[in-house]
Amino acid sequence: MSAPTGQETPVAVVRGETLSQLPEDLYIPPDALEIFLETFQGPLDLLLYLIRKQNLDILDIPIAEVTRQYMGYVELMQAVKLELAAEYLVMAAMLAEIKSRMLLPRPSSEEGEEADPRAELVRRLQEYERYCHAAESLDKLPRVGRDLHLVVIENDRPPVKRIEPNVSLFELLDAFKEVLVRAELYRHHHVQLEPLSVRERMTRILAKINSETFVNFEDMFELHEGRRGLVVTFVAILELLKESLIVLVQQDPFGPIHLKAAA
Repeated sequence: MSAPTGQETPVAVVRGETLSQLPEDLYIPPDALEIFLETFQGPLDLLLYLIRKQNLDILDIPIAEVTRQYMGYVELMQAVKLELAAEYLVMAAMLAEIKSRMLLPRPSSEEGEEADPRAELVRRLQEYERYCHAAESLDKLPRVGRDLHLVVIENDRPPVKRIEPNVSLFELLDAFKEVLVRAELYRHHHVQLEPLSVRERMTRILAKINSETFVNFEDMFELHEGRRGLVVTFVAILELLKESLIVLVQQDPFGPIHLKAAA
C-alpha cells in the first residue's frame, strides 16, 4: 500500500529548511553510525535479566527457553557490534552444552543421581546477584564529593602570643583602694580590740592559696574585719611578695589582679 498523498513527512531539518527526501549526492560513510548496547554488563547480567523478566525460579531454569532468548540477543549484538559478542558466545556455548546434557537419556543402571548440569551455572548466577545487590547498596550510601562536601579552612596567620603586663606597685595600690571603698559600706562595732599579727596573717594567706590555681586579689580580704584587718592583710601580701612566696598576675591593664603561691 502506497503512502497517502498528502503532506509528506520530512526526513530532516537542515538550517531551518525541511527536507522531504534525501539528496541524491549525499554520501554516508559505512562507520558513520555506531550503536553500543550498554544495558547489560556481561553474559551473567543478561541471563539474570532474562530469568527475572519472566519470574523464573533461578534454581529451576528452563534451559531451552532461556537459551533461545539468549541467542536472539547474541545475534543482535553480532549484527550491531561483532567484537562485543566474544564473551557472550562463550556463555552461549555453555548453555548449548547444558541443554544437550539435559536432553541425553540417562542409563537406568546408573547408581545414584547424576549432578544437575545447571548447578554450576546457578551457583554463578546466585553469586553474581549477591554482588549486584551489594554494589547497589554501596551506591546508595552518601559519597564524599558527590553527596557530601568536606570544608577545609586553612589559617595562614601565625598564632597570637599575648604578653601579660607586669603589675606595678601603683596598680596594686589602686586595687587595694577599691577594697577600702567597699569596706566603707560595712558598719561594725568592736567593743574589744584584738591584736593582729602580720606573720599570722601571712600564714593564713598561704593556707588559702596553692601553686596551681590563681585566686582573686580581693578575695584575700575579709571586709568585716574593718580597716585595721584590711591593712594587716595588705601588709602580709606585700611581705609575701617581697619574700617571693607568692606570684601576682594581671591579664589586662587595669584588670583584676590574681595571685597564687610560688612554685
